[in-house]
Amino acid sequence: MVSKTERRLGYIKLLLKDYAIGYLFMLPWLVGFAWFVAFPVGWSLYNSFNKVTPSSGSFKYEWVGLDNYKRMLVTDNAYPIVLFSLFQEMLMIIPLILIFSFFVSLLLNQKFPGRGLMRAIFFLPVLFATGQVLLELFAQGAGEMPFLEQYNVAAIVKQYFSERTAATVMNVLSRAVIILWYSGVQILIFLAGFQTISRSIYEAIRVDGASPWESFWKITFPGMLPFIGLNAVFTIVDLFTFPFNPVLQIVKNNMFSPTTGYGYASAQAWLYFLLILILLGVTVGLTYRATKGRGELR
Repeated sequence: MVSKTERRLGYIKLLLKDYAIGYLFMLPWLVGFAWFVAFPVGWSLYNSFNKVTPSSGSFKYEWVGLDNYKRMLVTDNAYPIVLFSLFQEMLMIIPLILIFSFFVSLLLNQKFPGRGLMRAIFFLPVLFATGQVLLELFAQGAGEMPFLEQYNVAAIVKQYFSERTAATVMNVLSRAVIILWYSGVQILIFLAGFQTISRSIYEAIRVDGASPWESFWKITFPGMLPFIGLNAVFTIVDLFTFPFNPVLQIVKNNMFSPTTGYGYASAQAWLYFLLILILLGVTVGLTYRATKGRGELR
């Protein structure tokens, strides 16, 4: 009689036989991921619990536990403020990008002369707005909004908001060009999402006497919820790694500073990463809850 252990080993051998070719094709990626991603990430986490100092061509590690995190949150007066301000600003910019790209894609999904050209125009910033190109464009003043000073918008905003909120609103308005430049991929994803909704559904609801407004809220918007979630995740990752990120600049400066070093910079980077991970988790969770009843996500 075959034992339970032998049956389990036979089942494992059968799985290996069935999936061996697939795992073989995955092997180069797995090796690359382990060497270039998993190992550096794990090493940076280890560094965050150490005081790392250069020593004769190498590095000296001194275990300090959570001291780097305590110093970052209690002693450091600049980093928590910059981190909070960035998240506050991004929480305003991300919805604006999603709303702008959604309604632009809704317009570009209609049939009109020159639709292909207009789609290409809205996608062009994605090709040009790479890291170094974007830095050079903003250095030349391409990202400025002259009307903000011309019409003294800052004074108007300060009348209705607190000083900190007004500063955040002005930062968002001053980066309106970024909202346009960082909407190309989202527009493309939304356009692809619109193609997944069958035209026969619109025809059926139109026969039942539904207005365009009702068809939008009953058919279009619910059908686009998974794509809104996908674009939200993409936008969060894209914006929190953009070239003008002040948090990443602080981490970079502390990395090469003799008073802080790699350990302290790693702790700052890991706190930043965890906050982004929480934001991504909330986004995915809300998307799942919104689409669960419709059976879009399993």
